[in-house]
Amino acid sequence: MDRTEKKNAVSALGETLAKAGVVVVTRNLGMTVDQSTELRSQVREAGAQFKVSKNSLARIAIDGTDYAGLADLLTGPVALATSEDPVAAAKATVEFAKKNDRLEIVGGAMGSKMLDADGIKALAALPSLDELRAKLVGLMQAPATKLAQISAAPAGQLARVFGAYAAKDAA
Repeated sequence: MDRTEKKNAVSALGETLAKAGVVVVTRNLGMTVDQSTELRSQVREAGAQFKVSKNSLARIAIDGTDYAGLADLLTGPVALATSEDPVAAAKATVEFAKKNDRLEIVGGAMGSKMLDADGIKALAALPSLDELRAKLVGLMQAPATKLAQISAAPAGQLARVFGAYAAKDAA
């Protein structure tokens, strides 16, 4: 890799980090090509990115950003999973690591907040942004449904009372 390629790699990683809501640092413990391809596709489906980078170039890219604290984690064969959604990258990598012991979650960061492996796993347990939006829409629709049921209830009760009086008079 010549100097120009290194500059391009650092700037591309820097742009990715500038947009990222979360960065997850993973360690490759001898994954096969098929396993790596499967991981990349799962991460992509979740709306995240998975990049393998030289540690020295990654340190240059994170220098001066909120993710500068990740420099200590960049040892050995590591890769960075990033996403704008603060949960997507964590959820995808943790799910893959549960099924495959050749991927280790080292740690990560949400902005300037550094997270250890347990913090990333806790983050992955949270609902994604899309799931939260769906819950919010459901909560917003629920009061309207309840209001319609409550406003229809008195009319139904009156009809039952009138029906009871009619049945009493007929008898």
